[in-house]
Amino acid sequence: MLYPNLGNNEPVVPEERDGLHAYQVVLRHIEAGILSGTHRAGDQLPPERELATNLGVGRSAVREAMRVLQTQGLITSSTGPGRGTRIAPAQGSALARIFQLHFALSDTGSGDLTETRVALERSSAALAARRATPKSLRRLTAVVEAMDTADTVEAFNELDTEFHVLIARAGQNQLIADLTVAIRQAVREAIRDASNSIDDWPAFRLGLLREHRAILEAIAAGNPVTAASLMESHIREAYVTLGITGDLPADG
Repeated sequence: MLYPNLGNNEPVVPEERDGLHAYQVVLRHIEAGILSGTHRAGDQLPPERELATNLGVGRSAVREAMRVLQTQGLITSSTGPGRGTRIAPAQGSALARIFQLHFALSDTGSGDLTETRVALERSSAALAARRATPKSLRRLTAVVEAMDTADTVEAFNELDTEFHVLIARAGQNQLIADLTVAIRQAVREAIRDASNSIDDWPAFRLGLLREHRAILEAIAAGNPVTAASLMESHIREAYVTLGITGDLPADG
């Protein structure tokens, strides 16, 4: 496989390294390949030795770059013939980790986060109402039914996350789904911790169940307007109860 700006296996020119550590040279090289389409999901990267030679860096720099990329969810690595290191398919979990770090380091307010989640999940619910298949509806129904017997915060929170993720996937828009999944997973721990702190969690749980059933009914009925409206109310009211909405008005 050929690499951007590396004709005839020539190493990166010195001025392209200014201010960069050796492992960053490798990172930028692979990122450039992904952005240009040279590297696609499922493609196998060259062996460590070949990358080090082509880029004029040590093998330890290649290994460090690979650790960073794997942590970011951009590559997968396995041993055995024909396996090696490959570009990973896009995953909501990788985006979720990035979002979690961004939220921790930025001054993004909880109101901004709520507005973003509302916008995405309104779209997800509306798309699901238009595009959900019988299989996706069965999976959503099974999750809602499982919530009836999930009587701990941890178990219920896991099913709650799955419910929202399945709706995002049911809409069959991959980008909206990935963004929705990422934000929902990024706030999962905050929702769980807040749920553990409220005075009457059993009553809150029953309210969420009723809202989930109503959202599912609207999706199954193929009513995108109702599904979107119910989803927005569900998120805003839950965040008010959990105390994680900041100064965002509950009525939008």
